[in-house]
Amino acid sequence: MPNKNKKISTRQMTMIALMTAVTSILGPLAIPLPFSPVPVSFTNLAVYFSIFVLGANSATVSYLVYLLIGIVGLPVFSGFTGGFAKMAGPTGGYLVGFIFMAWIAGFFVDRFQGKRVLQASGMILGTVVAYIFGTAWLCVQSNLTFGAGLAAGVIPYIPGDLIKIMAALAVGPVLRQAVRRAA
Repeated sequence: MPNKNKKISTRQMTMIALMTAVTSILGPLAIPLPFSPVPVSFTNLAVYFSIFVLGANSATVSYLVYLLIGIVGLPVFSGFTGGFAKMAGPTGGYLVGFIFMAWIAGFFVDRFQGKRVLQASGMILGTVVAYIFGTAWLCVQSNLTFGAGLAAGVIPYIPGDLIKIMAALAVGPVLRQAVRRAA
């Protein structure tokens, strides 16, 4: 009978904490845009890197830890903000959507190692899911139509997010190899 009580190793906990720290460093870095309440954030880039370093499940756990750290008030969200009010504000849906992005993109990265087109497809799919959560919440919070929400919270960000995905696809496998070699 297989053991269903999998224990997490000290090394894995340390790596999750390290990638949570990386997300906490990159997450607050944001470029505000004058036409949108949604800034350009580097949180998703940190999540993409976490996926390569940790794999889908641990990267998702790492992001959840980051989210909890921000909810309790540490200034790890975009613009060096924190607290539950950020989750309840116009960008809260994106923060929730990144949970699903981490798992979906991570699934593709884990399952299709070495197949960059499929990994990119998974990262794009995960990002689209994050966009859906973010746009829906932005529309509710800002009283926008879905089209206006897309115009304010998605369309201007697509080129930058594609660049972040390309950067993660270029750097991520190198990070994964380095971490595995160091183990």
